[in-house]
Amino acid sequence: MKRPCLKLITIVGLGILSFSVSSCKEEKKTVKPVVINFKKEGELTIKKAANDSIIKTIDIEIADDDYQTQTGMMYRDSMEDNQGMLFVFQDARFHSFYMKNTRIPLDIIYIGADKKIVSFQKNAKAFDETSLPSEAPAQYVLEINAGLADKWNLAVGDSIDYSSL
Repeated sequence: MKRPCLKLITIVGLGILSFSVSSCKEEKKTVKPVVINFKKEGELTIKKAANDSIIKTIDIEIADDDYQTQTGMMYRDSMEDNQGMLFVFQDARFHSFYMKNTRIPLDIIYIGADKKIVSFQKNAKAFDETSLPSEAPAQYVLEINAGLADKWNLAVGDSIDYSSL
């Protein structure tokens, strides 16, 4: 009589154990992608060098600390044509950017301490880790969607002015 009872306990115990093991295997963890949305922090106006006429006014995010300047446009899926990111550095020096973890192609515009464009890196490819240096010392860097620098006919010597919100 003792054996059937032991068998029943063993069968019930194994059933509970197999249920708990199978339920653990069925759990799936979901990894959410990093999504960063544009946050307007200011406005930037680009002016033509020859006559000081306004070429374009855009909304900007301002990257002015180590974390923001290192992260930049990484992990973003899109940006509107009337938006950009302005990097503000303490002083003018040669800078180099790259497109690691940057999902959208960009035009990178290097701007001197006098707020005049000193050089470009146009059509920087998404995810490309090639160094994209300035050709002159820059205190500011503006990133906009690839192709806009040509569409807006920007040139070395054109200037910017910006304000924070």
